[in-house]
Amino acid sequence: MDAWSSSIFPAASSAAQSLYHYSRLFNSVEGNTSFYQIPDQANLRRWQQSVPEHFRFCFKFHQGISHHQLLLNVEQQTLDFLARFRPMATQIGCLMLQLPAHFGPQHLPRLQHFLQLLPEGFHYGVEVRHPAFFAKGEEERQFNRLLLDRGVNRVIMDTRGLFSAKGNNGLLGEVKMKKPRVPVNVIATAERPIVRFVGHPDIPTNRRFYQSWHSKLQQWLDEGKTPFMFFHLADNADAPFLAEQFFQDWPKGSSPFAINLPRQASQTSLF
Repeated sequence: MDAWSSSIFPAASSAAQSLYHYSRLFNSVEGNTSFYQIPDQANLRRWQQSVPEHFRFCFKFHQGISHHQLLLNVEQQTLDFLARFRPMATQIGCLMLQLPAHFGPQHLPRLQHFLQLLPEGFHYGVEVRHPAFFAKGEEERQFNRLLLDRGVNRVIMDTRGLFSAKGNNGLLGEVKMKKPRVPVNVIATAERPIVRFVGHPDIPTNRRFYQSWHSKLQQWLDEGKTPFMFFHLADNADAPFLAEQFFQDWPKGSSPFAINLPRQASQTSLF
């Protein structure tokens, strides 16, 4: 969020005020912080007090659970993690489990056991990256059925924009190495579908990749679901402007969420 202090946040704002300003422009945030280090109660209370009541946090499970242990023997870690966030449960949109690419079909029993551990009171999402879970074969059907049976959301990755960009140098190449190049298999396995859209560095170019998401999100809204759509770019300093363009392009001007970002002088050349 620090990069936005010279673009969409007031120029004189401090890092401590970033969440406050962000939550006045957007209604949810993807919380990577908890993937690397579980926040303490003081920080969680401060974050909770910084945002409006309608704002929702979508935190990720700690990497010790998902990546280091691959869900094996993580019962106590998981319960401790959930206990930390329990006081702010009403403001959590979803807790997301991001699994590495080597977590494959052979590990599904571990995932089943893990999901059985999860108590009520939170909504959950799972992101997988193993190719077998995108091949529309029996392995993917087993994975989707597990999520459907447990009422857990499948996190949908859309990286088409990112990988359509030419070049593999610098920041763009670094992000391409980290993000999965997988098919966009669209399915809502529970009531809070999550889409992570990783776009082309040229913001207008993304229109041809995200247009179909307008109708899908509207369908989910009409069905009474609560979808989350998160936008990423290789340089996330410009990601808010991608989100703004997405909602401004909503058909017939009927966007369910309007974004009109303030712009500091340094950003007037974007459009």
